[in-house]
Amino acid sequence: MAEAAPAVPPPASGAGLRNYAIVTAAYWGFTLTDGALRMLVLFTFFKLGYSPFTLAFLFLLYEAAGILANMVGGWLAAKHGIKRMLIVGLGTQIIGFLILSAMNPGWEAALLVTWVVLAQGICGVAKDLTKTASKSAIKLTEAEAKGDGKGRLFRWVAWFTGSKNAMKGLGFFLGGVLLEAFGFSLALWLMAGALALVLAGVVLSLPALKGKSKPSKSVKELFGKNRGVNLLALARIGLFGARDVWFVVGVPVFLYANGWTFPMVGAFLAIWTIGYGLVQASAPAVIRRSADGLSAEVPAARLWSLMLMLVPFALAGLLALAPPRPDIILVAGLCLFGVIFAVNSSVHSYLILAYAGSEKAAEDVGFYYAANAAGRFLGTLLSGLLYQVGGIGACLIGSGLMLASCWLATQALPKSAAAPSRAT
Repeated sequence: MAEAAPAVPPPASGAGLRNYAIVTAAYWGFTLTDGALRMLVLFTFFKLGYSPFTLAFLFLLYEAAGILANMVGGWLAAKHGIKRMLIVGLGTQIIGFLILSAMNPGWEAALLVTWVVLAQGICGVAKDLTKTASKSAIKLTEAEAKGDGKGRLFRWVAWFTGSKNAMKGLGFFLGGVLLEAFGFSLALWLMAGALALVLAGVVLSLPALKGKSKPSKSVKELFGKNRGVNLLALARIGLFGARDVWFVVGVPVFLYANGWTFPMVGAFLAIWTIGYGLVQASAPAVIRRSADGLSAEVPAARLWSLMLMLVPFALAGLLALAPPRPDIILVAGLCLFGVIFAVNSSVHSYLILAYAGSEKAAEDVGFYYAANAAGRFLGTLLSGLLYQVGGIGACLIGSGLMLASCWLATQALPKSAAAPSRAT
């Protein structure tokens, strides 16, 4: 994957920059352990002999829980403040780690799978509560920052998102190392301890009740988003479903089946995710920005989603020719996919804050990331199912079809941030 220097946010001063740094550092710590968790669970159960579909099933509640957690988390952040929800998210992750660490591989299969799925569900809630709180904070901290603010929101969003994914990549590698060095349970205890230190830092350093505002009073009002938020949420379902439909189960299992070892697979996924994060952070240098924040960015979202849609279809065609080293073809294609996907994701992450209402940004972001979680859930489910039915080729075709839906949704994105049609 092409390397690019991260677009580090320009100098700013005041409380805004300080709080942005605190939230970013906290989310780095969370994401590092969350990435490690995925590898711990995936490799442990693969070694126990579970099928691709069962591996996907282990993550289903993790993803499904995020749909409700994002929606409710956005509302709670608006009501109680971002700091409180960030604390709840970090604390919930620690609880999930401790429950998961009590798992015994010798249990009956039904009990073992149920225990892990439920513990993963708790971690899924934690992840999306933390994500919603953290990304909602960006719009608020950017508004508080002093100095030249031209294009700063896009740069801050890109840096936050890109650096977070680089940390997730390190987490993939860390998970493999911890599993090899300490085993499943002790690795989870070490991760819980590290996250407890992050939690203490947030409690002591982030201002109280940050982002508190008047929440929606009804379900109708909560779901009454503006057209831009609704369409972007629909596009996000297709975008992240298209990634996870081959990335969650298909790619690791396919590479292992083609002679790769667990450390090799983990290292590749780590390098891919770090590179993906660097490209995300550098997106502001690639995307032309407009004075109104939408007239150039929306066409960019349309163009990059179209380019991304072509990659899995082309890759499926190449693999259908039965090349001598299909693993190398897949890795090369995944790198190209990662570059284009990273730009798409970064543009989307900016657009949601551009469309979001200032007073209820946390609710709008929560709604959007509920759609993100729905896409991950659908992609995770299909990753195991399609791989078991038709191998990596079926996963790639599914990815291309999901990206077609993403591209169609971006065609209707408005080029102005209309006021949300909420009940008052």
